[in-house]
Amino acid sequence: MSVPFPLSVPGASRRRLTFALLALSGLSLLPAAQAATVEESVAELQQAWEVINYKTPAAEKERKFEALAARAHKVSEGFAGRAEPMVWEGIILSSWGGAKGGLGALGLVKQAKVLYEQAIQIDGNALDGSAYNSLGVLYYKVPGWPIAFGDKDKARDLLQKALAVNPKGIDANYFYADYLVETGEPQKAVAHLEKVMQAPPRAGRQIADEGRRAEARELMEKIKSK
Repeated sequence: MSVPFPLSVPGASRRRLTFALLALSGLSLLPAAQAATVEESVAELQQAWEVINYKTPAAEKERKFEALAARAHKVSEGFAGRAEPMVWEGIILSSWGGAKGGLGALGLVKQAKVLYEQAIQIDGNALDGSAYNSLGVLYYKVPGWPIAFGDKDKARDLLQKALAVNPKGIDANYFYADYLVETGEPQKAVAHLEKVMQAPPRAGRQIADEGRRAEARELMEKIKSK
């Protein structure tokens, strides 16, 4: 039968050795117990969003986005003062609002708007200018006054800022193209849709890239059919 210590070790020395071994044991567990970094936490939100947005039946999206929004809020709280979690919490809230639809979505998109604005104040260039892009999308998608805050001119300014930060970006080009189509300039949108198809793949974002390119092809067909 094995024993934890040699029988000759005195009681006091045995206690000191026990404490030392426990301390070493605790240190060996630290790497596994460390909290995820902000990059890892944001990547988890991105991947979960992609699956819901592009792979989940429409009837299930609202419920799943709601649950993901709760997770995203915890990440934002856990990394207070960082822009990236705020951006993704806003994207998830906006997507939840889109799945919900109707006037019931306005409260969610207003929350998202505040998060994007806060993220821009912290670092507008974070995540390749995604806060500018996402806020610009809200400004051209939601109704204007007196129902909501929609404003096509503000949308253009924000979307162009996103393009200035990331001129080859798949999302920045897609949403500016979508904006141009919606505001009556479809021919100008074609060049941006071509950039969507040529955009370099993003590491770990295969589902999102494939989904966005599919949306770009649909928008291109819409332009050609007119």
